[in-house]
Amino acid sequence: MTIFKILKYSFFDLNRSRWSYAYLLFYLSLGFVLLFLNNDLSKAIITLLNVIIVLTPLIGTVLGITYFYSSAEFTELLLAQPIKRTTIIFGQYLGLSLSLSVSLVIGLGIPFLAYGLFRSSAIFDFALLLVIGSLLSFIFVALAFNIALSRENRVKGFGYAILMWLFFAVIYDGLFLISLVVFDDYPIDRFALIATMLNPIDLSRILILMKLDISALMGYTGAVFERFFGTGIGMTMSLGALVVWCLVPVLRIRQKLVKKDF
Repeated sequence: MTIFKILKYSFFDLNRSRWSYAYLLFYLSLGFVLLFLNNDLSKAIITLLNVIIVLTPLIGTVLGITYFYSSAEFTELLLAQPIKRTTIIFGQYLGLSLSLSVSLVIGLGIPFLAYGLFRSSAIFDFALLLVIGSLLSFIFVALAFNIALSRENRVKGFGYAILMWLFFAVIYDGLFLISLVVFDDYPIDRFALIATMLNPIDLSRILILMKLDISALMGYTGAVFERFFGTGIGMTMSLGALVVWCLVPVLRIRQKLVKKDF
């Protein structure tokens, strides 16, 4: 199928770029350094969590918006052929997202395997970390593509993309904490759960913290999250919410492509 040909081209084209090698080497070096300093795999996973939930969305956003604009001429060339716009854009989206996910998995997988991951009880926590990191790549590349489709001006598009990442990574947490303080006298259990679901970065962080069984460090809020995310149903619903976060921007891309006249 044509979409797989475009996906294959985008995937291997990105894997030959310096960005892809730098991304891979960063996680490879980080994994070896963390495990060299501390052989405890669980503690290394906690440290990696703080890096992945910030860096992975940022890289997905920056590379997503950059790749879309930089490949505009190639996209126009493909559009001159009898190929659907959705086929071209979705092929590029999947190629970029898979490339970032593979770099993440290989970059972190090699050092953890070298330090005996299969002999450790932390293997399932590490697998969850990789799954969440990959989902974040798919989510933020899709969000970046949405912004690029809405803004033809590259400078504005890049600015909006960075602002979007800042909102989810920093601003949203600040607003969330302020609301918890302001409404401290009211029952906020349901509000806290819904607010967490509305931010893929926060949702990813909570999922890993619950899996590592360190919710006690989060006080009352941690107890609320533990009652929901600590159950099998809660974990399934949370992963489902991350999948929805992937699907909604993709559906939005499709809607924009149907209306957009290149």
